Formats: sequence, C-alpha cells, structure tokens
Amino acid sequence: DPEGAFTWRYVNEFAGSGVLGDLMSHGFDLAQYVVSDITEVSAQSQIFIKQRREAAAGTSHFAKNASGELRTVENEDWASGMIRFANGASGTFESSRIAVGPSCEYSIEVRGSMGTVRWNFERLTELEVALRGATEYGFTRALSASEDGHFAKFQPGRGIAMSFDDLKTIEASLFVKSVLERKQYAPSASDCHSAAECVAAAKRSISSGSWEKVTPVPNNRTTKEPA
Repeated sequence: DPEGAFTWRYVNEFAGSGVLGDLMSHGFDLAQYVVSDITEVSAQSQIFIKQRREAAAGTSHFAKNASGELRTVENEDWASGMIRFANGASGTFESSRIAVGPSCEYSIEVRGSMGTVRWNFERLTELEVALRGATEYGFTRALSASEDGHFAKFQPGRGIAMSFDDLKTIEASLFVKSVLERKQYAPSASDCHSAAECVAAAKRSISSGSWEKVTPVPNNRTTKEPA
C-alpha cells in the first residue's frame, strides 16, 4: 500500500536489502530444497514507491496512514530474474512486497519432460499435478494424507489443512532430532547461509547487469526429511 508506513525494513543499514532478503530468500531456500543447489543468478529490481511516511516508534511495518517525516525508500520493492541449478535445470523467480492480491503466496512450479507439479503456500496441503501420460492434459489436485511426511501427527484424514504453527512444530522436532542423533536434518544454519549467498549473488547481479555465481556453502547442508 502506498500509504504503508516507513520502517527499518526500508533502510539498507538495518535491513541489508528489500524484497530479496525479506521474502525471496525463502523462495531460494525452497527452490534449493526441491530442485538442486543454485549456482548462478541473473537479477533485476525496482523501487516503485520511492517515499513513505515514517511510523511512530514501536509501530508495525503493516501500519498505514503514518503521519511522520517523509523518508526515502532505500531498497527494492520488487525483484525478478533467472537462476541456474547444479543439476542442469534452469528457473525463473519473482518476488514483490507491493503486489495487490497475494498475501503469502510462496509458490513453486517444477516442469519436466514427463509432467509438472506446482504448489502454493497459501494452500499448503494441496499439490497440483499434471502428467504427460494422462488421458487428458491438465492439472489434478492431490491432497496431503497420513502417508505424507508428518501430516498424520497433526490431522487424522486426507484433505484437512495443517497450519503454519504445525510446520514450526515440525521444524522444532527436527532440530531436537538433529541434536540427539548428531545428524543435521532440515532446517539448518547452513541452509540459511546458502539462501543468503543466493541473495548476495542477486544483489551483485543487479549492480553488474550480468550473471553472478553463487558462493557455495562448504558442507552437506541437510539430510532431507519431508515436512
């Protein structure tokens, strides 16, 4: 919203970047978990709302109609670009903090020679699947059930939604499991480090106008276990 308040998130000294660090870092993490390590990034960005009024002390960054001093927005409202993966796959990405419509639409679409799958965090227990060998082309909807990851620990039957808080509980349990078994399960600090390196490469690419390599994180970051 153009009337949204100016907060620390719009200051490079405190936030480091705009939508890339705040939102797209999670998208890079998701893409690497599903596909493969990201090796190169080509990015562009834009600041569309160049000034905002400062919020009162302690005000949420979701506040509107602030009446403080008019401040200059220092970091990107929007970013998009292309990525290359270690396994040879190619991808595109886009993230925006000003788009009208999406609320928490972390979505990923993976296209292959035999079909496509796509998923949206706003409908986190649904997966859309299209298979080349199907009688008719088009997507069908697959719903989470007891055999899928940790679903059965939270819901008794297919199609009942899980919540964001349930996911946090799963992450906490994987952390405890990592400590007890001395084996790194997702998520890890190295996963965070790797996503941050993707953001750094995107920022370098915006400045250089060229493809930039992602600095690899030196270790086996995670033992994947479905959430």
